[in-house]
Amino acid sequence: MDKKAPTKKPKQTGETREDRLKQALKANLARRKAQTRARSAAQAGKSEGEG
Repeated sequence: MDKKAPTKKPKQTGETREDRLKQALKANLARRKAQTRARSAAQAGKSEGEG
């Protein structure tokens, strides 16, 4: 009746939590930069039309 607790080993699927977080952060920064560029282009377009 000697039961051993099953050892839990992290599954090595090649993608750790840290890697997923890095990828998410990179995607978020890219999206924010794209939004900023779009807003800047819209602002530049408005100011050129007023002059």
